Amino acid sequence: MKSRLRKDDYRKIYEMLDEVSPIDGDCGRLCSAACCTCDGDCKGDDFNLGIYLLPGEDKLFTKDEDWLIWSTERAEDYYYPDSWHGKVYFVRCKTPPVCERKLRPLQCRTYPLAPHLTDEGKLIMITNASELPYECPLIRDNIKLREDFTEATWKAWSILITDPLIYDLVEMDSQYRDRKNAQYRIIFSPE
Repeated sequence: MKSRLRKDDYRKIYEMLDEVSPIDGDCGRLCSAACCTCDGDCKGDDFNLGIYLLPGEDKLFTKDEDWLIWSTERAEDYYYPDSWHGKVYFVRCKTPPVCERKLRPLQCRTYPLAPHLTDEGKLIMITNASELPYECPLIRDNIKLREDFTEATWKAWSILITDPLIYDLVEMDSQYRDRKNAQYRIIFSPE
């Protein structure tokens, strides 16, 4: 599976998101870094809490990082768009909640937001409506997110969806949420 985004594109997106945070301070302190540690309930051999990398995002890694566990899956074996073929990388942190912050994958950088395409094809940012084994206080308590974070996240995803593979994923996830009447809040919608 070949991404149209180059390594430099991903570097620029990472840098853009390095400068922002969902709230003032470390949001992991609100929940003891539940998104990294599953509140201590997911550790051990059965620890599956992790994230997939977007097509081409693996170019930023050596796959020898001492803080990550890498898995390679076949896109055809999982719920991915029909346009996805071949390898999909899944990473888990070995030392949660300690990680190389400058190398956090995109899904970590943009959480608790998720990209969503409206019926008209407009990209908006919503609260992540995925079923997860933990509860995010930012979503649960409706905590206002910093504007610079929401805007930077939207800009990052607007670049990411220029890749047809990533667009297909965002479109598939958006349609799934709409079919399931998933509960989410619109956090950022461009004028």
